[in-house]
This record gives sequence, structure tokens and C-alpha cells, in this order.
Amino acid sequence: MSTLELHVDVDVPVDRAWETLHRVENYPRFVQGVRGARTEAGGRAHLDLEAGGRAREVEAAVTDRGEHVMEWLTTSAPELTGSFSVQPIDQNHTRIQARLEYDPGTVRDAFGGPKGFAQTNAIERLVRSDLEHFKEYVERG
Repeated sequence: MSTLELHVDVDVPVDRAWETLHRVENYPRFVQGVRGARTEAGGRAHLDLEAGGRAREVEAAVTDRGEHVMEWLTTSAPELTGSFSVQPIDQNHTRIQARLEYDPGTVRDAFGGPKGFAQTNAIERLVRSDLEHFKEYVERG
């Protein structure tokens, strides 16, 4: 398994960042490749994805752990786990910490793309881009 950890600082209070991150239905607005998303009963989320020219549906279990920490785990292929930690910097600024654990071979099989080091770089660029899009989205309000 590979682990990726990245963060972005946003110019909004922690509660606003947390509420926005929790609205799964808005993920298509800032997560590349997500074409549709909805919350389902029992702490589950359903995502319609398109990556590498392939359409795919992914189910995930989502849980809150402690104050402002959301963990998720896919319950369908590909196997991915991750978390978002939302930490106040000060009254009007917040840090979003993203953590993703994945098997590079599984991700390549599911979504295509490069192998090896190039794949790791591509995933890091994608997550960094998604965090920047989240920043723009949440700061626009």
C-alpha cells in the first residue's frame, strides 16, 4: 500500500470548511472525475466516476472520528481508504489535511494511467488539484 498526505489552507472558519466537506453531493464541483455523488443511508456514499475514459461506480462507508475528522473506505472495487482532517489555524483560516491509502496496481487496473513512479506523481497531482479546487469552491461560498 502507498500513502499520500497533502494539505491546503483555506480562508474560511473551520465549521464552514467542515460542513462543505461533508456535503458529498457537492463533490462533482471540486473533485476531478466525480460526475455524480449522493449520501445514502447508514453512513454510505455513492460516487459516479469517470477516469481514464472509464465510467465506474464506487460505494464508500464514511464515518466521523473525533472532532473534525472524517474517514472513508470504499466498499466496492477499487480498495481505497482515506481521511480528511479539518483543523482551525485561527478564527477565519482552516487547514484541510487529506490522507489516501491505495495499492498502485489496483488503482491502475481500475482507472488506467501510467505505472510506477509516474503513477504516484499523477495521483499526487490529482489530489493536490482537488484540494485547490476545494479551496476555490469553499472560499467562493
